[in-house]
Amino acid sequence: MLQTIAIVLIVLWLLGMVSAYTMGGFIHILLVIAVIVVLLRVIQGGRL
Repeated sequence: MLQTIAIVLIVLWLLGMVSAYTMGGFIHILLVIAVIVVLLRVIQGGRL
């Protein structure tokens, strides 16, 4: 489930990069959250 959330957040971030500056700050916050979730999965021994 965490992997799915991370993938969705990364996709949203990429869409934000394409769609100019509409929600730039929010999208980058989502990217940071996605990276943290992936790191937690790795630390806990889950597979990516």
